[in-house]
Amino acid sequence: MNKKNLTKVALRYRAVFLDINREEIDLTSCTTAPVMAFTARLKENGFVPSEELLHALNAVPADCLEEITECIKDVMGVKLNWASLVKGWDVPTGESEFDHFVTLFFNLIPAKKRKKIKGETLPCGHFIPEGTFPLERYNGCPFCGTPFRTADYVYTGQGSKLKELRLFTLEDMRRVFNSLLTSSTPLDGTQRDSLSILMQEFPLPEDVKITMKETAMLVVKMLVEQGRDEETMRFMKTPTDVLRYLWFEKTGYAQIIEPKTLVAHARKLYSHIWPPLHRGANAAAETKKRLRLKYNRKACARVARWLNALPVTAEQAAEMMNPKRGMWVRMIHALRLGEYSRKQGFERLAELLDVFYKQEYTTWQGRVDKARMANKPTVTLDLLKERPGLFARSLFSTMLRFGSKKVLNAFSEVADEMPARLLMSLGNAADIYFDPKSERIASPITGSKVVIAKNPLMALYSEDELKSMAAAVNDLYKNFMARRFAAQPTEAKSIFIDPMLYNIPVSVGDRTTTIQDTSCALMGTRFPVEGDSVRLFLQWGAGLHAQWLDMDLSCHISFRDGKVEECAYYNLKCVGAKHSGDFQYVPEMVGTAEYIELSLPKLEKAGAKFVTFTCNAYSCGALSPNLMVGWMNSANPMKISNKTGVAYDPSCVQHIVRVSEGNLSKGLVFGVLDVAKREIVWLEMPFTGQTLRSLNTDAVEALLHRLEAKLSIGQLLDIKAKAQKLTHVETADQADEAYTYDWALNPAEVTKLLDF
Repeated sequence: MNKKNLTKVALRYRAVFLDINREEIDLTSCTTAPVMAFTARLKENGFVPSEELLHALNAVPADCLEEITECIKDVMGVKLNWASLVKGWDVPTGESEFDHFVTLFFNLIPAKKRKKIKGETLPCGHFIPEGTFPLERYNGCPFCGTPFRTADYVYTGQGSKLKELRLFTLEDMRRVFNSLLTSSTPLDGTQRDSLSILMQEFPLPEDVKITMKETAMLVVKMLVEQGRDEETMRFMKTPTDVLRYLWFEKTGYAQIIEPKTLVAHARKLYSHIWPPLHRGANAAAETKKRLRLKYNRKACARVARWLNALPVTAEQAAEMMNPKRGMWVRMIHALRLGEYSRKQGFERLAELLDVFYKQEYTTWQGRVDKARMANKPTVTLDLLKERPGLFARSLFSTMLRFGSKKVLNAFSEVADEMPARLLMSLGNAADIYFDPKSERIASPITGSKVVIAKNPLMALYSEDELKSMAAAVNDLYKNFMARRFAAQPTEAKSIFIDPMLYNIPVSVGDRTTTIQDTSCALMGTRFPVEGDSVRLFLQWGAGLHAQWLDMDLSCHISFRDGKVEECAYYNLKCVGAKHSGDFQYVPEMVGTAEYIELSLPKLEKAGAKFVTFTCNAYSCGALSPNLMVGWMNSANPMKISNKTGVAYDPSCVQHIVRVSEGNLSKGLVFGVLDVAKREIVWLEMPFTGQTLRSLNTDAVEALLHRLEAKLSIGQLLDIKAKAQKLTHVETADQADEAYTYDWALNPAEVTKLLDF
């Protein structure tokens, strides 16, 4: 058992893993000296143990406490280089675009001809003329952003609010493992990473029921790697499942992304605003080469057995394969399925390929489209009722085409056959879809969110009619949710709902890809700001050799009068914001950092409304793997070093995320500060662009509006309480069912409310 891995997973649920039985904990024990020292280290990093954990730690050897301390330091990035380009960057250096222009001019002059010019040549080779940049204020080259100095320390213990850590035992870990496997909503990046870790530590339960296809792919991959091919059969129920696994194995993405989409995205990702650095064509060619299909005999035989054993007819299977026909043709050839179909025992595979190639099947979608275009509502609705899930996905457009009353009556006949998460998605989306003034956003699987146009059929209806359609959908799904809750057996009489849960939307349809190593906050969670300043931070390049790797931290400030300002590498100081300087290179193995300090009093005085936090990859390619980004705030003053510019303190960190391997985004919005409310909304919105100016602010506003329109966890629990006639109580100790913020830290547990 790898205790370090289990400790990392536990920290995501605000807990510490100990291999101990709760029954053996002595609740009367006195705190030992090693535990007191360990508690002090926790406080330095912004944590405090719960009473149960404190007593449990007394039975833990000192070397185990040391391992946990090191794990926490690794997660919080304490050992990384947090030096900034500017020393004491809260005091501006006064550099300007003119300084950069003059420096560029003199560096174009050969070194022999500028001997009489006063200045200094830096280790990177750049000549800095006297009277431009104040070199005594920099830890690196102010012209090219090359670091010359690193820091081996960070500040600790300045935070004004400590985060409580609970005890996690093996039983708790197994419970998390099962909740992730059985989650009824897609796992986010943090959950997927946790599941991958736990699958290495615990055996797969025999009776586990995995409902999400994306989760099943992780399990299938593990079973294949362990040579347990027979056990994978139960997860392969359709040809789409087979294709999903093959593409997941090839690309690492659980969604089926067309090869041409990946190639086009690589071309866009590696383009550059400065033509000499443009690598788009090479990246597209490399991606195309990487996606070439090549399988050994063992893999071919495995897939042939999967397809031969599918529990659907050849016609049904061929119809499912039709939307990805081009990919299937290539897969069939690469996997030598034609050869296997001629072998004894593979008769069903032979039949499937015969039907597929001869196209002796009709597609359900084709019949629906034909009936819809022929304006035959009865035929269309009868077909849609055959596949309730697809009916739900086209419900709004069908309402606009054939009228809400007729369509909703048909939909209500099959609503009980649908998962609760799908019904909830409809309720969350209805208000925005039917509002002609709201912006809608789409989330392509390549990452970037884009604003999409309204359905043109909305022009046929008045604003009141559209509002009534949205209200009808909301009433429909709330009634169905209430009826399903009422049908659940329960012996509980009382319920406690943490007030914070009314500010957290239920995670349905939000596939976040970053990893949260110190929490599992759901997107849309609101964090109150305690002090008068918020400090953004960005750390990247850890574990990499010295190289040009330019990541940028920026923020976009919007004011009530419509004015906007930007704080970024090209504008280090603006109203209410200061930037620590632009590093463009990373030093050997330890990485580098950038900061932005936001002053809430100055922002309020200037009439600022929102501040959007972003980071971008100015270099070719996507955001650097293991890049850490987040924000700090504290009621206590937060120091900035006058020697190294270090401004990081793990105890002040309010939220931190890490970019995972294989991300497809070049930019990331990771939070929005509501200045008036003094709270920060955690969100994850990838976008494609090298600088802040590539950001579509309309898409950010649309995402915020969508998150606000979503049903909160507290509201969902209110529906449950009303349906089951539970009495609200004021404390968790008084309740038969207690729903606290700690409970909400496990999104997989939250989604169990949707398991019907």
